[in-house]
Amino acid sequence: MSTVTPRISDQIYDDLWLPDETLAVRKQVRDFAETVLRPIAHQLNNTPESVAAFPWQLLKQMGNAGLLRIPFEKQYGGAGLEYPTLATMIMLEEIAYVSSGVAAALIDVQLILFGHTLKHAQPSIKEKLFPALCRGEIVGAFATSEPDASTDLSVKALKTEARKVEGGYRISGRKRWITNSPVAHYMFVLCKMEDGMTMLLVDMSSDGVRVGEPDKKMGNHCQLTADVYFEDVFVPDENLVGNSGAGLKAALTSLTLGRVGIGACGVGMAQAAFDFASAYMKQREIFGKTIAQFQYWQFKFAEYATQLENARNLYVKAALVVDKKRPNIQSMCAMAKLIGSSLAGDVARDAIQVCGGYGFVKELAATGEQFPLEAIYRDSKIGEIYEGANEVQRLVIARAIFGKECVG
Repeated sequence: MSTVTPRISDQIYDDLWLPDETLAVRKQVRDFAETVLRPIAHQLNNTPESVAAFPWQLLKQMGNAGLLRIPFEKQYGGAGLEYPTLATMIMLEEIAYVSSGVAAALIDVQLILFGHTLKHAQPSIKEKLFPALCRGEIVGAFATSEPDASTDLSVKALKTEARKVEGGYRISGRKRWITNSPVAHYMFVLCKMEDGMTMLLVDMSSDGVRVGEPDKKMGNHCQLTADVYFEDVFVPDENLVGNSGAGLKAALTSLTLGRVGIGACGVGMAQAAFDFASAYMKQREIFGKTIAQFQYWQFKFAEYATQLENARNLYVKAALVVDKKRPNIQSMCAMAKLIGSSLAGDVARDAIQVCGGYGFVKELAATGEQFPLEAIYRDSKIGEIYEGANEVQRLVIARAIFGKECVG
């Protein structure tokens, strides 16, 4: 069967509360995803990690189509939307529907983690990098995690260190799991400095910077990660982000937005798996009936349709909370990530079960047909882990209920 299937969300989901500008973004991004991304998505989703496989041309095409301008204000060369966070999350769902790895590498990290942090850089840096970022001419990375520090981003756990020198800083240390690092031009690096943490922008061509080979991962193959080594790397004063000692706040602000993005990606993957399996169930006959006629699967997918509606509404609401600068941003963003990322794996697992061999296979040798569910299942798991493991999201929500003095 074709891997391009009807979108059930268009039949049962209502964009009732989305602004007109957001609906226009959804249409723009969906058209791009179907015409430009889909023809190469299977290759991107299944090609092992390598620098040579990074989709440079696709990044440039996204820039030319105006997609990379969506999250930013006009002062940064962006689209200047009234609801930029909402539009960005809608874009993530539409791209993740076709390729989770592309959504993670070229939108979540490139535009949210790197792009949002860039807003807090010095004016000279913003003037230099934002135009190139919006055109798809540079790749950015965002480095907080280390071999022994990821969920725990504390001064005690962090090992990468910056020290003040004349005209700037010197960084020494090692980062791990850093998306885009093998191909990045610039990287925001969280360092400990005395009793606090500082965020610095590193030019990846600087002396003393070394990037390892791309990690071989379970999924999201076109999202390249690697270890990054800093050996007494000089960073000029103008590359300080915000204030010295306030780096953790800058990092967590970007990561909070990224969590909504992970929820939106989860919804995109879940919807793609749901749609493929639903179309298969209406065609495949067993014991004289289509699979869709069996009540077990009717009820199972009715439940998933309801959960998809809830997960989508939750990330949309979280994005609006950010755009409208409402309170409770952290707990809403945590909820969006928790529900969206968990749902992707659940739906993909049952979609594979109901499709049998056609869910388990990547490509059928006899016909050359390509199938998406195996990749979606692999890609879905990381959403429950990165940008704050889902256990941490539960802690964030619990703090909102009981208070930090009780939860810790």
